[in-house]
Amino acid sequence: MHEETRNATCFPSIARIRRDRGVVKLCLELRDGAFVESVLIPMRTRPRGDERLTLCLSTQVGCRMGCAFCATGRMGFVRDLEPDEIVAQAEIAERVARRPDKLVFMGMGEPLDNLERWREAVRLLTVSRRVGDRPPFAWSTKDMTLSTAGHVDGLDRLAPVFPRKMTLAVSLNAPNDELRSRLMPLNRRWPLAVLREALSRFPLRNRTFLAEYVVFRDLNDGEEHARELAAYLSPFRTLVNLIAYNPPASGGPDWLAAPTAAQVERFRRLLGKHGQVARCRETKGRRIEAACGQLATGTRRD
Repeated sequence: MHEETRNATCFPSIARIRRDRGVVKLCLELRDGAFVESVLIPMRTRPRGDERLTLCLSTQVGCRMGCAFCATGRMGFVRDLEPDEIVAQAEIAERVARRPDKLVFMGMGEPLDNLERWREAVRLLTVSRRVGDRPPFAWSTKDMTLSTAGHVDGLDRLAPVFPRKMTLAVSLNAPNDELRSRLMPLNRRWPLAVLREALSRFPLRNRTFLAEYVVFRDLNDGEEHARELAAYLSPFRTLVNLIAYNPPASGGPDWLAAPTAAQVERFRRLLGKHGQVARCRETKGRRIEAACGQLATGTRRD
């Protein structure tokens, strides 16, 4: 199935669409035959309960970071996405469903490993323009979130140009270097103390950022982990987003196991006991390999 395109020779086309309980996973074929995935996720807001649509955008085909729990990391790096390929994910998502209310750069790839192209994509996404006969197509940066695995060089380069209203999210996943280096190889280059120094230098509004923490059963969810994490984050005003591990369809390392919802909630309470605010992110899209950490593609059409 292919989408009508502005330029059939270069504009991405839809290779596959998968749906599950409101979640829509798009697989787009790019100009060189590579594929990239993005995900539309319906979210209920509080307290009104309105449904808002979030689009999880990719910035690379594959990823260099090599995180043990991530299907994209296990896929390896293929190439950076160009600005128009990042923007096209939003344009096609609007055509397939409706205009997303929020854009989160949390899909395939590390945005700060493709910083200049990502910056140009953000500029294009905030420029009002028409798509066919539809109303102007633009977002405010206040409706965007950039997620990084802790790319310190990228954070330092981003700091002078980071949009003031945009949200920064940092994927931590462990409160100490021994465990984090096992989960996330980039921690060997930029350990937690170095990352915290970079965050202290970064122009955070009210010293606030979103800390993402993938929870693994009996690995990073004990009381000592809650105490260490709360201490690490104490200089900041941080919300910890707890995400249950989603094993890749191809199978993950045998030392990683998914927690139950009750175990994630228990860890949330432990963080609260140590003074750290946290919330449990609802798992969506796991059955269609659209949940956090499950995005991965081949490089050519099968």
